[in-house]
Amino acid sequence: QVQLVESGGGLVQAGGSLRLSCAASGSIFSTPAMAWYRQAPGKQRELVATITRGGATTYADSVKGRFTISRDNAKNTVYLQMNSLKPEDTAVYYCNTFPPRGGSWGQGTQVTVSS
Repeated sequence: QVQLVESGGGLVQAGGSLRLSCAASGSIFSTPAMAWYRQAPGKQRELVATITRGGATTYADSVKGRFTISRDNAKNTVYLQMNSLKPEDTAVYYCNTFPPRGGSWGQGTQVTVSS
């Protein structure tokens, strides 16, 4: 069974940092790319960053220069380092493959940035 477990969210002041982790089952981690997504209240889920198995990355314009996605293939874990956080980064953050598998969404981890 495919599983994704996100962790590392919390409440932080604007300008602060958080590091999110996503532990993935082996069957997901063998896919060509993994990604972080987020969903803010009242908004659709959006793509935040992607990373290929070889380490190539892409970022949404809204997080470019502030967020860094990385992966540890040996640990089947994807990370999202978030710096210079803004209130508009407040959302539930999810990881999944890219493109996402509909049946593989985890519970996500809440990130709240106070002004």
